[in-house]
Amino acid sequence: MRSVLSATLMIAASTFALSGTAAQAQMTPPSTAGSKAKPVTTVPIRPALQKPEDTAKAMGQAERLSLQSDLAWVGQYNGAITGDVSERMVTAIKEIQKSRGAKPTGALNPQERSALADTARKKQDSVGWKIAIDPGTGVRLGIPTKLVPQQASDANGTKWTSPTGTIQIQLSRRKEVGPTTAKLAEREKKEPGRSVDYMVVKPDFFVLSGLQGLKKFYMRGTFKGDEVRILTIMYDQATENTVEPVVIAMSSAFNAFPAAAQTAGPPPRKNVEYGTGVVVGDEGAILADRQITDGCLTVAIAGFGNADRVAEDKEHDLALLRIYGARGLKALNLANAATKTALDLTGIADPQNQGGGAAVTTTKASVAQPGGGSEDGLTPAPALGFSGAPAQDGDGRFAGIALLKPVQIAGPANGAPAAQSVLVSAETVRDFLRANGVNVAGGSTDASTSVVRVICVRK
Repeated sequence: MRSVLSATLMIAASTFALSGTAAQAQMTPPSTAGSKAKPVTTVPIRPALQKPEDTAKAMGQAERLSLQSDLAWVGQYNGAITGDVSERMVTAIKEIQKSRGAKPTGALNPQERSALADTARKKQDSVGWKIAIDPGTGVRLGIPTKLVPQQASDANGTKWTSPTGTIQIQLSRRKEVGPTTAKLAEREKKEPGRSVDYMVVKPDFFVLSGLQGLKKFYMRGTFKGDEVRILTIMYDQATENTVEPVVIAMSSAFNAFPAAAQTAGPPPRKNVEYGTGVVVGDEGAILADRQITDGCLTVAIAGFGNADRVAEDKEHDLALLRIYGARGLKALNLANAATKTALDLTGIADPQNQGGGAAVTTTKASVAQPGGGSEDGLTPAPALGFSGAPAQDGDGRFAGIALLKPVQIAGPANGAPAAQSVLVSAETVRDFLRANGVNVAGGSTDASTSVVRVICVRK
């Protein structure tokens, strides 16, 4: 043991002596006698170059959104316009620089950024790009107005088309029980003639793209509660270079449920909807609610067969239907004028409101919001199915047609609640019918013998 300890101490002492000698040697300046000092070589330290991603991250969010949007409009960027920095965005910047003979650094200098913005603005102007609010839904979306100047709307959405049909934009809306984006995407994917080559499903939206027939299509959809809203863009493959930058911009601009809808609009109509019609001519003329009979594949009169819609009054939501070859119809006398505001409404409720039956019933209502014009408010609102029902006073005199107004998506700007049910005045009804060759004089005063169920079948 003593020999081991001695050996350890000797090694430690030896190490200390060596280290002391080395320290002393370092402290003693080297001898320069008889020799010249060698020049010291220095290597400059260069600061690390900033990566393009870091340059982009240093921008504000609004700047990055604008940059991505401009890159998309010139056809170099095909990603989501979110303001997030990505390799795809940097690559797009490099491609822009290379196309202009500049060094592909991935970060635009002020001159390059200005040139990009100017090119993108010209692209937007060439297609008539405009951010718009769809009047029926309050949806915020971008529309290339010069590409799709033709527009048509109904309760189920709005459609924009080019003059030759090569480009079509459809904003659709419908009601579904318990929708999820996964179920919606699967349903749309299985539409006949549709071939999907790209699909993204998130909890709050889904995206599909591919071919539908000979056209390319892009679809983005979402829902809120039981209402589904879907944007679909279809275009001929020959228009791909023009349309695809627009598709990216439309997808990013699409806001199906803005936090504060700017306009009001009715909810989408059901696939099968019921209303009440009034026989106004023994030869098969029937007065009905225009909105109930709008956008229908077929309009049927229960017990009598299909009907044609031959005239409409959009301002007052009246429609004139006609069935052919029907017998046993009894027209209602519309010539006598009611003098009281306490009214009887005679109609046929929605089957779900009366166990599937088709009984003619009468309900009471009063003129609640006299307008002194062509329409007055009614209270209480009658049951579903009564829209189009005739209103009479206690003596059987005709007061007008009761219409149910769909619940508004967003209220009027002044905050005043809209009436859920209105009465179209007798004079307005008579003027509409006379203008379309219907004789309003004569007929029965018993409304229960003159009302029929109107059935609209949509897709």
